[in-house]
Amino acid sequence: MELRPAALEDREEIRTVARETWHDTYDELDAETIDETVDDWYGDERLERALSEPGTAFLIAERGDEIVGFTHGVVSEAEGDVLRMSVHPDHQGEGIGTALHERLCEDLQDFNMRQMRAIDLASNEGGQEFYEKQGFERTGEGSVEMGGEERREVVYTLELA
Repeated sequence: MELRPAALEDREEIRTVARETWHDTYDELDAETIDETVDDWYGDERLERALSEPGTAFLIAERGDEIVGFTHGVVSEAEGDVLRMSVHPDHQGEGIGTALHERLCEDLQDFNMRQMRAIDLASNEGGQEFYEKQGFERTGEGSVEMGGEERREVVYTLELA
């Protein structure tokens, strides 16, 4: 497996991984809501911005010529946020998420990050287990609008220094 910075040419494969992961993970969301969210959050304009903003790391994991996962994080001041973390359902449990997380932390610490947050839908128990295994602690709750409904989120924080 190779980890590398994402490029504009990776857009379609990033969307494919995101879409398949969301459909596999979020049972409480209908297919239309998932597809609309993925199209919005991973649209060309947003991905182009994500790849070029200062204080940002957007990484992909490849096996051969196939993208099997990705992560996107950003730092403001000394605080970082994991904005996206997806591993294709066929490749979960293989250490890809952990490798992406470790590399994201390394890359974002270059921007003097001392604390990292991760936010996920409260229904994603697998995601919460993943963040807890990485040393994050549950520190809050929030909400996000998806498909015309408010969805509960959980906030995890990892102290790095």
